[in-house]
Amino acid sequence: MKILLYDAKPYDRESFDAHLPDYPGITLDYLDADLTPGTARLAQGYDAICAFVNADLGRDMLRRLHEVGVKTILLRCAGFNQLDAYAADEYDMTVLRVPGYSPEAVAEHAMALALAVNRKLHKAYIKVRENNFSLVGLTGMTFHGKTAGIIGTGKIGQAMCRICRGFGMKVLAYDKYPSEALAVEGVSYVPLDQLLSASDLISLHCPLTDETYHMINKDTIEKLKPGCILINTSRGALVDSTDLIAGIRSHRFFGVGLDVYEEENNNVFENREDDILESSITSRLLSFPNVVVTSHQGFLTHEALDAIARTTLDNAMSVVDHYPIEANLVKV
Repeated sequence: MKILLYDAKPYDRESFDAHLPDYPGITLDYLDADLTPGTARLAQGYDAICAFVNADLGRDMLRRLHEVGVKTILLRCAGFNQLDAYAADEYDMTVLRVPGYSPEAVAEHAMALALAVNRKLHKAYIKVRENNFSLVGLTGMTFHGKTAGIIGTGKIGQAMCRICRGFGMKVLAYDKYPSEALAVEGVSYVPLDQLLSASDLISLHCPLTDETYHMINKDTIEKLKPGCILINTSRGALVDSTDLIAGIRSHRFFGVGLDVYEEENNNVFENREDDILESSITSRLLSFPNVVVTSHQGFLTHEALDAIARTTLDNAMSVVDHYPIEANLVKV
């Protein structure tokens, strides 16, 4: 199988090159550019393309890839909301993803954001570098004894629940499919409204679906416990950015930590130091002193990159062997 890996960063090349010798029959070429209508034609002659979470895999893009002979889409990520699964099925494309590369990596980053927002580490770092050792404006809260609300208790959400429990927090959870293991460990499943009104820290860990789109909006923000911390390391569109900004301005939040946000696609993984950001949403979020934004880096640990590379190559090999890994298939 001949694979073209789009949007290849140095850490992608390093992790895939380390494992490629273990997969005879698979060749891999890297392309710095992301998958676009202009670069799709470069997949001519390849059996598969490998794309990351921010790649556009809508109907038009899949048509272009189909026209140049691509049969397999390898997603080196868990999420597939950018993919038109119906179009992939129509074009008889096999799509595989990496559903569980390192839940702990993302959960740890969620807690890192929560701690940074709470203890104002972003402000403290800048102040001290300017020889300002004043503590004024840096007061946070003690997480021990507070209530954490975890929305979505898949593998990442479960890891976040356990981290919060380790901090001595009471943990409330909301999920359509409760985890019996978490309940045994002392996590309480409650209705969403109860979680919103009772939690000092809320962390989002659910997939983006029609049902979860903009689940944090004007109405749900009104139900939040005043002065709570909101963390999102899942998908940007879980939160209505306009309503979030209004909520920040009206002092509904102690702080907000975002590893993902709406309109991130032009920014994520790119160096835009010399650019004027087109999105007023992004600029406004970055302007608030109690908001910390990172660039979709929750997955970025050595262990997670290693798991992503291995699972992606396992997926490719399973297609070569005509037995695609069932658990990793994306189906209509």
